Amino acid sequence: MGDRIAGKKIIVTGASGGLGEQIAKKIAQQGGVPILIARSEDTLRKLANELSETHQTNIPFYTADLTEIDQLEGVLADILEKHQPIQGLVNNAGFGVFDFFQDAQWSEVENMLKLNVIALVKVVHQLLPHLLQNQYGHIVNIASQAGKIATPKSSVYSASKHAVIGFSNALRLEVEQKGIWVTTVNPGPIATSFFDHADPSGEYRQAVGKYMLKADKVADQVVLNLFRKKREINLPRWMEFGSRLYQFSPGWMEKLLKNQFNKK
Repeated sequence: MGDRIAGKKIIVTGASGGLGEQIAKKIAQQGGVPILIARSEDTLRKLANELSETHQTNIPFYTADLTEIDQLEGVLADILEKHQPIQGLVNNAGFGVFDFFQDAQWSEVENMLKLNVIALVKVVHQLLPHLLQNQYGHIVNIASQAGKIATPKSSVYSASKHAVIGFSNALRLEVEQKGIWVTTVNPGPIATSFFDHADPSGEYRQAVGKYMLKADKVADQVVLNLFRKKREINLPRWMEFGSRLYQFSPGWMEKLLKNQFNKK
């Protein structure tokens, strides 16, 4: 695996914690150069310094609020100017809020769509000409099982992740003959600080705690499949089996899993 990743420069958004941090660490462990983007400057600097010292290489980091598209555009332009060639992208940044739609704050609805969809698409749009010019690259978009099975209190979050899956599927078909791979990662709930904002009461975490994935295990699968032709990574497998059944018979699955769907 190290030979596939060693020396390659890979942008990782949302790299200051949780899954993004674990992915960045594992890329560096394999000899790759993760280029870190997130909003928290102190956390990013600490991670970049840690990885630089451990792996004896310079790990670049960039502070940006990805919902501010003009700011994001400037950061990406700087990366493309200073760190060519870029060979990979892991679009990890995102957040969710679990609430009935009628109770949702519009500012949170808007920010979810900006970060989970618009920012993700913007990064790809700005990076893609560079990848096409080199006829090589791997785009990994972190979506969610929520993009396949929508449940109460996750209408906007599910919509955003459904958009990521749809975007990725179309993009894959557009670029697969041009040396670029597109992979969608669809995990179930991961035990990270994501739920500090999505589920401040802690009720959902308590209800599904035994099913939660570990961030480092999900990161293992992402990095294992970097620079391989992989359509999707679906975790856990039993949840993906459920999503396939849902596509086949959504009405029946909604009745069968009604209590599970309402655990948020």
